[in-house]
Amino acid sequence: MTQKIHGTVADGFEAVREEFAAVVAGERPDYEGQLCAYVHGRRVVDLWTGDGTDAGSLYGVHSATKGAAHLVVAMLVQEGTLELDRRVTYYWPEFAAEGKGALTLRDLLAHRAGVIGTDTGFATAELADDRVIAERLADQRPYWRPGTAFGYHALVLGALAGEVVRRATGHTLQEVYEDRVRAPHHLDFHLGLPASLDHRFRTARAVVRTPVQQVAPEPLPDGPHTLAAIAFNRNAAHPTDLATLPNEPVVRARGPASVGGVASARGLAGLYAAAIGELDGRAPLLKPDTVAEFGQVHSVGHDLVTRTHRSYGLGFEATADTWHPFLGAGAIGHSGAGGCQTFADPFSGLAYGYTRRRCAYPGGAAPENGRLVAAVHGAALACEHRTV
Repeated sequence: MTQKIHGTVADGFEAVREEFAAVVAGERPDYEGQLCAYVHGRRVVDLWTGDGTDAGSLYGVHSATKGAAHLVVAMLVQEGTLELDRRVTYYWPEFAAEGKGALTLRDLLAHRAGVIGTDTGFATAELADDRVIAERLADQRPYWRPGTAFGYHALVLGALAGEVVRRATGHTLQEVYEDRVRAPHHLDFHLGLPASLDHRFRTARAVVRTPVQQVAPEPLPDGPHTLAAIAFNRNAAHPTDLATLPNEPVVRARGPASVGGVASARGLAGLYAAAIGELDGRAPLLKPDTVAEFGQVHSVGHDLVTRTHRSYGLGFEATADTWHPFLGAGAIGHSGAGGCQTFADPFSGLAYGYTRRRCAYPGGAAPENGRLVAAVHGAALACEHRTV
Protein backbone atom coordinates (compact mmCIF):
# COMPACT_ATOMS: atom_id res chain seq x y z
CA MET A 1 0.00 0.00 0.00
CA THR A 2 1.42 3.38 -1.04
CA GLN A 3 1.75 5.84 1.82
CA LYS A 4 0.02 9.19 1.42
CA ILE A 5 2.20 12.29 1.23
CA HIS A 6 0.83 15.16 3.30
CA GLY A 7 1.69 18.85 3.23
CA THR A 8 2.43 21.49 0.64
CA VAL A 9 5.10 22.79 -1.69
CA ALA A 10 5.39 26.23 -3.24
CA ASP A 11 5.06 26.78 -6.97
CA GLY A 12 8.21 25.54 -8.66
CA PHE A 13 8.93 22.91 -5.99
CA GLU A 14 6.56 20.22 -7.30
CA ALA A 15 9.54 18.01 -8.20
CA VAL A 16 10.49 17.90 -4.52
CA ARG A 17 7.15 16.33 -3.63
CA GLU A 18 7.70 13.77 -6.39
CA GLU A 19 11.18 12.94 -5.12
CA PHE A 20 9.93 12.64 -1.54
CA ALA A 21 7.18 10.28 -2.71
CA ALA A 22 9.78 8.20 -4.58
CA VAL A 23 11.93 7.98 -1.45
CA VAL A 24 8.96 6.88 0.63
CA ALA A 25 7.99 4.25 -1.95
CA GLY A 26 11.41 2.63 -1.55
CA GLU A 27 11.25 2.50 2.25
CA ARG A 28 9.70 -0.03 4.63
CA PRO A 29 5.91 0.15 5.05
CA ASP A 30 6.31 1.62 8.54
CA TYR A 31 8.43 4.58 7.34
CA GLU A 32 7.78 7.95 8.99
CA GLY A 33 9.51 11.11 7.90
CA GLN A 34 9.25 14.87 7.46
CA LEU A 35 10.87 17.25 4.98
CA CYS A 36 10.90 21.04 5.26
CA ALA A 37 12.80 23.80 3.48
CA TYR A 38 12.95 27.57 3.46
CA VAL A 39 14.43 29.82 0.78
CA HIS A 40 15.33 33.34 1.88
CA GLY A 41 13.05 32.96 4.91
CA ARG A 42 10.01 31.69 2.96
CA ARG A 43 8.83 28.15 3.62
CA VAL A 44 8.69 26.38 0.25
CA VAL A 45 8.54 22.69 1.24
CA ASP A 46 6.53 21.21 4.10
CA LEU A 47 5.89 17.48 3.68
CA TRP A 48 5.39 14.47 5.92
CA THR A 49 4.19 10.89 5.81
CA GLY A 50 3.65 7.91 8.10
CA ASP A 51 0.92 6.44 10.25
CA GLY A 52 0.34 8.66 13.26
CA THR A 53 2.78 11.40 12.31
CA ASP A 54 2.08 14.98 11.29
CA ALA A 55 3.97 18.23 10.80
CA GLY A 56 4.18 18.73 14.57
CA SER A 57 5.57 15.31 15.45
CA LEU A 58 8.92 15.48 17.24
CA TYR A 59 11.89 13.18 16.72
CA GLY A 60 15.24 12.71 18.37
CA VAL A 61 17.75 14.38 16.08
CA HIS A 62 20.98 13.09 17.61
CA SER A 63 24.01 15.10 16.46
CA ALA A 64 21.93 17.63 14.54
CA THR A 65 21.69 19.04 18.08
CA LYS A 66 25.25 20.31 17.65
CA GLY A 67 24.02 22.82 15.08
CA ALA A 68 21.64 24.45 17.56
CA ALA A 69 24.31 24.43 20.26
CA HIS A 70 26.94 26.03 18.11
CA LEU A 71 24.57 28.63 16.75
CA VAL A 72 24.57 29.89 20.34
CA VAL A 73 28.38 29.87 20.40
CA ALA A 74 28.51 31.73 17.08
CA MET A 75 26.15 34.40 18.40
CA LEU A 76 28.31 34.90 21.49
CA VAL A 77 31.45 35.17 19.36
CA GLN A 78 29.70 37.67 17.11
CA GLU A 79 28.89 39.83 20.15
CA GLY A 80 32.40 39.60 21.61
CA THR A 81 31.39 37.59 24.68
CA LEU A 82 33.58 34.74 23.45
CA GLU A 83 36.81 34.97 21.46
CA LEU A 84 37.80 32.09 19.22
CA ASP A 85 41.55 32.47 19.66
CA ARG A 86 41.55 32.73 23.44
CA ARG A 87 42.58 29.65 25.35
CA VAL A 88 39.75 27.59 26.74
CA THR A 89 41.35 28.03 30.16
CA TYR A 90 40.66 31.77 30.04
CA TYR A 91 37.02 30.85 30.61
CA TRP A 92 37.45 27.45 32.28
CA PRO A 93 40.74 27.21 34.23
CA GLU A 94 40.24 23.59 35.33
CA PHE A 95 40.45 22.45 31.71
CA ALA A 96 44.25 22.90 31.83
CA ALA A 97 44.74 19.52 33.54
CA GLU A 98 46.69 16.80 31.73
CA GLY A 99 48.34 19.06 29.17
CA LYS A 100 45.26 20.77 27.69
CA GLY A 101 46.12 24.30 28.79
CA ALA A 102 47.21 25.67 25.40
CA LEU A 103 44.07 24.64 23.50
CA THR A 104 42.09 27.53 22.00
CA LEU A 105 38.33 27.74 21.74
CA ARG A 106 38.73 27.61 17.95
CA ASP A 107 40.54 24.27 18.12
CA LEU A 108 38.06 22.89 20.62
CA LEU A 109 35.15 23.66 18.28
CA ALA A 110 37.03 22.03 15.39
CA HIS A 111 37.18 18.63 17.16
CA ARG A 112 40.88 19.01 17.93
CA ALA A 113 40.86 18.79 21.73
CA GLY A 114 41.49 15.05 21.96
CA VAL A 115 39.07 14.50 24.86
CA ILE A 116 36.50 12.42 23.01
CA GLY A 117 35.35 10.56 26.12
CA THR A 118 36.76 8.88 29.22
CA ASP A 119 38.63 5.66 29.89
CA THR A 120 35.61 4.08 31.59
CA GLY A 121 32.75 5.67 29.66
CA PHE A 122 29.57 7.33 30.91
CA ALA A 123 26.31 6.07 32.36
CA THR A 124 23.20 7.22 30.50
CA ALA A 125 22.31 9.71 33.26
CA GLU A 126 25.80 11.21 32.91
CA LEU A 127 25.48 11.54 29.14
CA ALA A 128 22.28 13.50 29.74
CA ASP A 129 24.07 16.01 31.98
CA ASP A 130 26.49 18.37 30.23
CA ARG A 131 27.87 19.61 33.56
CA VAL A 132 28.87 16.09 34.58
CA ILE A 133 30.48 15.43 31.19
CA ALA A 134 32.45 18.68 31.38
CA GLU A 135 33.65 17.98 34.92
CA ARG A 136 34.93 14.55 34.00
CA LEU A 137 36.58 15.73 30.79
CA ALA A 138 38.37 18.58 32.53
CA ASP A 139 40.48 15.95 34.33
CA GLN A 140 40.78 13.57 31.37
CA ARG A 141 44.10 13.03 29.65
CA PRO A 142 43.61 13.71 25.92
CA TYR A 143 43.84 10.79 23.50
CA TRP A 144 46.09 12.77 21.16
CA ARG A 145 48.14 15.92 21.63
CA PRO A 146 45.57 18.75 21.57
CA GLY A 147 45.59 20.74 18.37
CA THR A 148 47.74 18.31 16.38
CA ALA A 149 44.97 16.15 14.89
CA PHE A 150 41.18 15.90 14.90
CA GLY A 151 38.52 13.33 15.62
CA TYR A 152 34.77 13.47 16.04
CA HIS A 153 33.83 14.38 19.63
CA ALA A 154 30.48 12.69 19.06
CA LEU A 155 28.86 12.72 22.49
CA VAL A 156 30.83 15.46 24.26
CA LEU A 157 31.51 18.46 22.00
CA GLY A 158 28.34 20.25 23.08
CA ALA A 159 29.19 19.76 26.76
CA LEU A 160 32.69 21.18 26.25
CA ALA A 161 31.39 24.22 24.37
CA GLY A 162 28.52 24.52 26.83
CA GLU A 163 30.85 24.75 29.80
CA VAL A 164 32.68 27.63 28.10
CA VAL A 165 29.31 29.32 27.51
CA ARG A 166 28.28 28.81 31.14
CA ARG A 167 31.55 30.20 32.49
CA ALA A 168 31.38 33.25 30.20
CA THR A 169 27.68 34.11 30.62
CA GLY A 170 26.54 32.57 33.91
CA HIS A 171 23.84 30.67 32.00
CA THR A 172 23.78 27.21 30.49
CA LEU A 173 23.93 26.87 26.74
CA GLN A 174 20.41 25.44 26.84
CA GLU A 175 19.13 28.52 28.70
CA VAL A 176 20.70 30.91 26.19
CA TYR A 177 19.30 28.89 23.32
CA GLU A 178 15.79 28.87 24.76
CA ASP A 179 15.75 32.59 25.55
CA ARG A 180 17.44 33.93 22.45
CA VAL A 181 16.77 31.42 19.68
CA ARG A 182 13.97 28.91 20.20
CA ALA A 183 11.33 30.95 22.04
CA PRO A 184 11.56 34.18 19.99
CA HIS A 185 11.21 32.23 16.72
CA HIS A 186 8.70 29.67 18.07
CA LEU A 187 10.89 26.83 16.83
CA ASP A 188 9.96 23.19 17.30
CA PHE A 189 13.60 22.36 18.06
CA HIS A 190 14.13 21.78 21.76
CA LEU A 191 17.26 21.38 23.86
CA GLY A 192 15.32 20.04 26.81
CA LEU A 193 11.81 18.93 25.88
CA PRO A 194 9.13 20.23 28.28
CA ALA A 195 7.02 17.48 29.86
CA SER A 196 3.93 19.16 28.41
CA LEU A 197 5.19 18.40 24.87
CA ASP A 198 6.44 14.88 25.45
CA HIS A 199 3.25 13.39 24.00
CA ARG A 200 4.34 14.68 20.58
CA PHE A 201 7.61 12.71 20.69
CA ARG A 202 7.80 9.69 18.38
CA THR A 203 10.01 7.00 19.91
CA ALA A 204 13.10 6.26 17.86
CA ARG A 205 13.20 2.87 16.16
CA ALA A 206 16.37 0.85 15.73
CA VAL A 207 17.78 0.15 12.29
CA VAL A 208 16.49 -2.87 10.37
CA ARG A 209 19.15 -4.17 8.01
CA THR A 210 18.55 -5.68 4.62
CA PRO A 211 19.96 -9.20 4.03
CA VAL A 212 22.97 -7.66 2.29
CA GLN A 213 23.58 -5.26 5.16
CA GLN A 214 23.33 -8.08 7.70
CA VAL A 215 26.43 -9.78 6.30
CA ALA A 216 28.37 -6.55 5.65
CA PRO A 217 31.18 -5.66 8.06
CA GLU A 218 30.42 -3.13 10.76
CA PRO A 219 31.13 0.49 9.65
CA LEU A 220 33.38 0.93 12.70
CA PRO A 221 34.60 -2.50 13.85
CA ASP A 222 36.35 -1.92 17.13
CA GLY A 223 37.25 -3.24 20.53
CA PRO A 224 36.32 -1.43 23.75
CA HIS A 225 39.54 0.58 23.96
CA THR A 226 39.68 2.05 20.44
CA LEU A 227 39.09 5.73 19.81
CA ALA A 228 35.76 4.98 18.14
CA ALA A 229 34.55 2.94 21.11
CA ILE A 230 35.55 5.68 23.53
CA ALA A 231 33.95 8.45 21.45
CA PHE A 232 30.65 6.59 21.06
CA ASN A 233 30.59 5.33 24.66
CA ARG A 234 30.88 1.70 23.73
CA ASN A 235 33.53 1.27 26.43
CA ALA A 236 31.01 1.90 29.23
CA ALA A 237 29.68 -0.80 31.56
CA HIS A 238 26.40 -0.43 29.67
CA PRO A 239 27.37 0.65 26.13
CA THR A 240 25.26 3.36 24.54
CA ASP A 241 22.73 2.38 21.88
CA LEU A 242 22.97 5.60 19.94
CA ALA A 243 19.99 4.84 17.69
CA THR A 244 17.51 4.70 20.57
CA LEU A 245 19.21 7.16 22.95
CA PRO A 246 16.42 9.76 22.44
CA ASN A 247 13.96 7.29 23.98
CA GLU A 248 15.57 7.85 27.39
CA PRO A 249 13.31 10.35 29.22
CA VAL A 250 16.26 11.95 31.02
CA VAL A 251 18.00 12.64 27.69
CA ARG A 252 14.93 14.32 26.19
CA ALA A 253 14.26 16.33 29.35
CA ARG A 254 17.80 17.68 29.80
CA GLY A 255 18.71 18.12 26.12
CA PRO A 256 22.47 17.52 26.20
CA ALA A 257 24.02 19.79 23.61
CA SER A 258 25.75 17.07 21.61
CA VAL A 259 22.94 14.60 20.98
CA GLY A 260 19.84 15.40 23.04
CA GLY A 261 17.80 17.65 20.74
CA VAL A 262 14.19 16.89 19.84
CA ALA A 263 12.72 18.52 16.75
CA SER A 264 10.42 18.41 13.77
CA ALA A 265 11.67 19.07 10.25
CA ARG A 266 10.01 22.47 10.53
CA GLY A 267 12.09 23.14 13.62
CA LEU A 268 15.32 22.04 11.98
CA ALA A 269 14.83 24.10 8.83
CA GLY A 270 13.43 27.03 10.79
CA LEU A 271 16.55 27.19 12.96
CA TYR A 272 18.80 27.63 9.94
CA ALA A 273 16.38 29.98 8.23
CA ALA A 274 16.57 32.17 11.33
CA ALA A 275 20.36 31.90 11.36
CA ILE A 276 20.99 33.21 7.85
CA GLY A 277 17.87 35.11 6.81
CA GLU A 278 14.86 37.03 7.96
CA LEU A 279 12.33 34.72 9.59
CA ASP A 280 9.04 36.06 10.93
CA GLY A 281 10.24 39.59 10.23
CA ARG A 282 13.29 39.24 12.50
CA ALA A 283 16.84 40.03 11.44
CA PRO A 284 19.19 37.07 10.84
CA LEU A 285 20.79 35.72 14.00
CA LEU A 286 24.19 35.60 12.32
CA LYS A 287 25.93 38.18 10.17
CA PRO A 288 27.43 36.93 6.88
CA ASP A 289 30.97 37.24 8.26
CA THR A 290 30.06 35.05 11.24
CA VAL A 291 28.50 32.40 9.01
CA ALA A 292 31.64 32.45 6.87
CA GLU A 293 33.91 32.10 9.92
CA PHE A 294 32.01 29.17 11.40
CA GLY A 295 31.44 27.51 8.04
CA GLN A 296 35.05 27.76 6.94
CA VAL A 297 36.77 24.36 6.97
CA HIS A 298 39.04 24.14 10.01
CA SER A 299 39.69 20.40 10.20
CA VAL A 300 39.84 18.27 7.05
CA GLY A 301 41.35 14.91 6.25
CA HIS A 302 41.58 11.70 8.24
CA ASP A 303 39.29 11.71 11.26
CA LEU A 304 40.96 9.66 14.01
CA VAL A 305 37.61 8.56 15.45
CA THR A 306 35.49 7.72 12.39
CA ARG A 307 38.56 6.63 10.39
CA THR A 308 37.13 8.33 7.31
CA HIS A 309 37.70 11.54 5.41
CA ARG A 310 35.74 14.25 7.22
CA SER A 311 35.52 18.03 7.24
CA TYR A 312 34.45 20.30 10.07
CA GLY A 313 33.92 23.99 10.51
CA LEU A 314 33.51 25.37 14.02
CA GLY A 315 30.96 23.16 15.75
CA PHE A 316 29.26 22.49 12.41
CA GLU A 317 29.99 19.90 9.75
CA ALA A 318 31.37 21.29 6.52
CA THR A 319 28.17 20.22 4.79
CA ALA A 320 29.26 20.90 1.21
CA ASP A 321 32.49 18.92 1.50
CA THR A 322 31.16 16.07 3.65
CA TRP A 323 27.72 15.49 2.13
CA HIS A 324 26.57 17.69 -0.77
CA PRO A 325 29.38 19.16 -2.90
CA PHE A 326 26.95 21.10 -5.11
CA LEU A 327 26.11 23.41 -2.18
CA GLY A 328 27.93 26.65 -1.68
CA ALA A 329 31.22 26.57 0.18
CA GLY A 330 30.63 27.59 3.78
CA ALA A 331 27.26 25.89 4.20
CA ILE A 332 26.72 25.24 7.91
CA GLY A 333 24.76 22.34 9.33
CA HIS A 334 24.88 18.92 10.94
CA SER A 335 23.58 15.44 10.32
CA GLY A 336 22.26 13.11 13.00
CA ALA A 337 22.91 9.40 13.61
CA GLY A 338 19.29 8.45 12.99
CA GLY A 339 19.43 9.81 9.45
CA CYS A 340 18.19 13.36 9.90
CA GLN A 341 20.00 16.27 8.31
CA THR A 342 19.77 20.03 8.45
CA PHE A 343 21.82 22.93 7.13
CA ALA A 344 21.85 26.44 5.71
CA ASP A 345 23.44 27.36 2.39
CA PRO A 346 24.06 31.12 2.54
CA PHE A 347 24.64 31.38 -1.22
CA SER A 348 21.23 30.05 -2.27
CA GLY A 349 19.43 31.12 0.90
CA LEU A 350 18.32 27.52 1.40
CA ALA A 351 17.57 26.13 4.87
CA TYR A 352 16.84 22.39 4.92
CA GLY A 353 15.47 19.98 7.53
CA TYR A 354 14.74 16.26 7.31
CA THR A 355 13.70 13.78 10.01
CA ARG A 356 12.94 10.08 10.01
CA ARG A 357 11.74 7.81 12.81
CA ARG A 358 13.65 4.62 12.10
CA CYS A 359 17.41 4.87 12.28
CA ALA A 360 19.05 4.66 8.88
CA TYR A 361 21.88 2.27 8.09
CA PRO A 362 24.77 2.84 8.58
CA GLY A 363 23.78 6.06 10.33
CA GLY A 364 24.73 9.65 9.73
CA ALA A 365 22.86 11.55 7.04
CA ALA A 366 20.59 8.91 5.52
CA PRO A 367 21.31 8.15 1.83
CA GLU A 368 18.00 9.62 0.71
CA ASN A 369 19.17 13.06 1.79
CA GLY A 370 21.37 13.22 -1.30
CA ARG A 371 18.30 12.92 -3.54
CA LEU A 372 16.11 15.24 -1.48
CA VAL A 373 18.71 17.97 -1.05
CA ALA A 374 19.49 17.91 -4.78
CA ALA A 375 15.79 18.26 -5.60
CA VAL A 376 15.25 21.16 -3.20
CA HIS A 377 18.46 22.94 -4.20
CA GLY A 378 17.72 22.52 -7.91
CA ALA A 379 14.20 23.91 -7.50
CA ALA A 380 15.50 26.85 -5.48
CA LEU A 381 18.04 27.77 -8.14
CA ALA A 382 15.50 27.38 -10.95
CA CYS A 383 13.02 29.65 -9.18
CA GLU A 384 15.72 32.23 -8.55
CA HIS A 385 16.72 32.25 -12.23
CA ARG A 386 13.11 32.74 -13.28
CA THR A 387 12.79 35.82 -11.08
CA VAL A 388 16.03 37.48 -12.14
